[in-house]
Amino acid sequence: MRTSHRLLLRLYHDPACDFDRVAVTYVDRGAPGDVSTVAGPAISALDAYYLEIAEGDRTACIPYHRIREIRYGDRVLWSREGVSARSSGG
Repeated sequence: MRTSHRLLLRLYHDPACDFDRVAVTYVDRGAPGDVSTVAGPAISALDAYYLEIAEGDRTACIPYHRIREIRYGDRVLWSREGVSARSSGG
C-alpha cells in the first residue's frame, strides 16, 4: 500500500501531474468537523514526517498520520481505510 507521504512526493515531482489540483484533507482539532482541507499551492514542503502548510502569514506542520484523504481534482487517490474524511470523530 502506498503511503500518503509517498503519494504526495510522486504528485509533486511527476511532470505529468499538476500539484495545484491536489487537495489534502486532514484532522484539524477545533476546525468545523475537526477536519480541514488544504490545496496543493498552500503546501510549502513535504518533510519526512510532516507536510508544511503556508497560508498568508501562518505556517503549520501536519504529521502524515493526520491525513485522511488525498484528492487529485475530483478523484480520491488515497483515503485512510475505515475513516471518512467528513467524519467528526477520531
